[in-house]
Amino acid sequence: MAWFKKERKPRASHRERLEIPADAWEKCEQCGHVDLREKFEKALSVCPECGRHKRFSAEEYVELLTDADSWRELWPGLKSVDPLNFEHYPERLQRAWKKAGDSDAMYAGTGRLEGLPYHLGVMNFAFMGGSMGSVVGEKVARLARRSAEKKLPLVIVCASGGARMQEGTLSLMQMAKASAAIAGMYREGVPFITVLTDPTTGGVSASFAMQGDVILAEPGALIGFAGQRVIKQTIGQDLPEGFQTAEFLLEHGQIDEVVPRPSLRETTARLLRHMQRHRAQPDAEVT
Repeated sequence: MAWFKKERKPRASHRERLEIPADAWEKCEQCGHVDLREKFEKALSVCPECGRHKRFSAEEYVELLTDADSWRELWPGLKSVDPLNFEHYPERLQRAWKKAGDSDAMYAGTGRLEGLPYHLGVMNFAFMGGSMGSVVGEKVARLARRSAEKKLPLVIVCASGGARMQEGTLSLMQMAKASAAIAGMYREGVPFITVLTDPTTGGVSASFAMQGDVILAEPGALIGFAGQRVIKQTIGQDLPEGFQTAEFLLEHGQIDEVVPRPSLRETTARLLRHMQRHRAQPDAEVT
């Protein structure tokens, strides 16, 4: 009965095995959730499982908070120098420019948000940890003075490890310079909003970051002046749970609202409309 038996011959598979490269995956450092990097990017680097906000680049914040083709950078040629002949500082600056661009630790410019013209400053943490040197202080002061002159609101997105030690006292002087310029905005009644991201510490948190008419923060952002270890050693006491987080500061009245990144654009635009008491004017020019 051999004719009832069908001889089976092995057939070669013509299907190609699709390999997903290792760098296509992203893992949440808080809950361990793993997903495609593309999905994390579409969610603005917010974990869909636990809501942890991964650090966002300065360029991404500029894109998030401005209308398409409305951003214009101001003073891109301002560059840090080495006034104190600090050891290896010029080499570190060269590496930072190569890694994070020529705009130092802050982008400053004009743009529109849902049609509203305004000034925007975004700190660049990729440039030496967003440290505040003479260039950062100068850009903040110029933005504040320009805002007061042109009656345009100012929004600054903060991300910094503090003052830049390689510039010594000159970096600390930027706190006073920036604060004095912002005071001029207050006198003119020009709105000023700050957005505190992870981390906002040191001289930045001790000056313009906490001087906004409205102070917003992203969920889970580390906000404070000195580090927790230094504070604990100084006061000789254990620190409360959640100390120096955005939620802790909100609970204790130091900031106005914790805003998830997907809502940041809408919230900022609404505040600008409310603080200026008018709606968007698409035909107005930003100069």
